Amino acid sequence: MGSIERIQNVAKRVAKWHDAGHQIVVVPSAMSGETNRLLGMAKEIMAQPDGRELDMLASTGEQVSVALLAIALQALGKQAVSYAGWQVPIKTDSAFTKARIRSIDDAKVRKDLNAGKIVMITGFQGVDADGNITTLGRGGSDTSAVAVAAAIKAAECLIYTDVDGVYTTDPRVVSDARRLKTVTFEEMLEMASLGSKVLQIRSVEFAGNYKMPTRVLSSLTDPLTPLAEEAASGTLISFEEDKNMEQATITGIAFSRDEAKITVLGVPDRPGIAYQILGPVADANIEVDMIIQNQSVEGKTDFTFTVPRAEYAKAVEVLNSSVKAHIGAAAINGDTKVSKVSVVGVGMRSHVGIASQMFRTLSEEGVNIQMISTSEIKISVLIDEKYMELAVRALHKAFDLDSAK
Repeated sequence: MGSIERIQNVAKRVAKWHDAGHQIVVVPSAMSGETNRLLGMAKEIMAQPDGRELDMLASTGEQVSVALLAIALQALGKQAVSYAGWQVPIKTDSAFTKARIRSIDDAKVRKDLNAGKIVMITGFQGVDADGNITTLGRGGSDTSAVAVAAAIKAAECLIYTDVDGVYTTDPRVVSDARRLKTVTFEEMLEMASLGSKVLQIRSVEFAGNYKMPTRVLSSLTDPLTPLAEEAASGTLISFEEDKNMEQATITGIAFSRDEAKITVLGVPDRPGIAYQILGPVADANIEVDMIIQNQSVEGKTDFTFTVPRAEYAKAVEVLNSSVKAHIGAAAINGDTKVSKVSVVGVGMRSHVGIASQMFRTLSEEGVNIQMISTSEIKISVLIDEKYMELAVRALHKAFDLDSAK
């Protein structure tokens, strides 16, 4: 949606699917750079603008997109109608700039579809119980699209983006990265949470919760590509994993540059101390990821956790103002020059030695591990950010992800 020409290309692609007999709902994002432009103007006026007003401002970008796309479709002879999130309505909670969807009323959309219309709905936004416009956070159009698809019980949700699918890792870091034809929901959920920017994590959560088949496709291909060819391209997020479990042990390497580490030193080692530290951080709407509590020495311990780098200053402020004196901590230290690297794959359930191979590979490259976290299908490590790309390339090679499967 970066220009009028691109919007016209989107219209041609949508019309192609409609001509083939499909009922279509389109959830576009704002035009390229528009949200950043709008938020930038707000921050020129005030360093920390009110969340409600930021949502009112940012939501206008998608309203421009849906209206222009509807007009482009009408120019092609199609019946098309656009709606803002509040008109559907897409109901959310009141967590401005990070709202979560509570319900979607599909009656109006179904009526239009049954009348042969193509429906456009603004991505990224909704409305709370008090009638305030809310937004779902950056990348929220993906979440809107999957949620709408689930609400109307669509056959498939197609996510068109600037990449042609999900890769074993970021091709900008590893030139031999391969596009995956399929990836399981669990793997995609882990990769999204661990730093893969292809899909927003909440969109993957919706796909999994509602068993919504979701395909990631390129928006940069010829909009008139034959339907069968386009429908089979990209990466399909699958809910079948058995055949994959006995094949590739590791599906991909995910990473996140935007990490920060915080350590609360000299914490009394007593029941409830973790909640006393992390409760106020959670109340400030700051996400916590990796957590380590050291062994107690003379009744004291150190408590370390990671937060998004953009939330680091806010988290430290909360800890200094509401936690440090209250729990009697000795000091609060931090490091914003760290990154997270993860190996992901459902095959880890049926293979041993993944952790040892990962740690050996990093050791051979001289990469020191600061923190470790695991799940059934992933192992994540926190390392110095200057070694991140080296670690990703080494792990990609060590697990043979550059080889065709």
